[in-house]
Amino acid sequence: MSTITWITARGLFGRRRFLLLLPLPLVLLGLAVLCRSLGVDPGQWGPAVLVGLGLAVVLPVVALIIGTGVLGAEIDDGTVVHILTKPLPRWQIVLPKLAVAAGVTAATVAVPIYVAGVLADSVRLGLALAFAAALGALAYSALFLALSLVTRRPVLLGLVYVLIWEGLLGNFVSGTKVLSIQQYVIALADRLAPTGLLEATVSVPLASVMTALVSVGFTGLAINRLRSFSVAGETS
Repeated sequence: MSTITWITARGLFGRRRFLLLLPLPLVLLGLAVLCRSLGVDPGQWGPAVLVGLGLAVVLPVVALIIGTGVLGAEIDDGTVVHILTKPLPRWQIVLPKLAVAAGVTAATVAVPIYVAGVLADSVRLGLALAFAAALGALAYSALFLALSLVTRRPVLLGLVYVLIWEGLLGNFVSGTKVLSIQQYVIALADRLAPTGLLEATVSVPLASVMTALVSVGFTGLAINRLRSFSVAGETS
């Protein structure tokens, strides 16, 4: 598993798509610093920057770029054959890749959103946002990793989920929030650091259970789907 983890991390940092991770977190951090330096009331910029940008855009988009790339890129270029020929249980392939995806996503997002939370309110809010974002990174990564194995257009479907389901429908159809990872993250962060800057719309027990179910369920789907791949990298 350590070999798979090393190969995945090296491949991820060696691809150009990794450069796509940097702009959004920097924009989040820059806006928070700018608003704080200008003395703008956190009540005016906090929700827009922390939730509207940080949790609704930066977290899922970074997770989408990484989650669909740790295995999907290998399927596209055919290098997945080298992994499939190894006598390894499929879970020993999926879990290290999920760990890399979730870890890199969490590290990329947690630092700027922690700083933004501190600038907007307090260290407690910053830590709450970073912790909740890390849990969200795991759930998003499991979802997007599974999508890369069940469809040839994982990025497109991922964007549909993030932009239409969580973004558009989430603002007008309250029932969709029950199946929104973004809402789970908000609820968990608000529970750890109650503040008027966050507005939870789902309960903490629901958010906790659903985050676990999404993470475990889509990880299981990815493992099962990988079992159906032949050495040619196609489903058998």
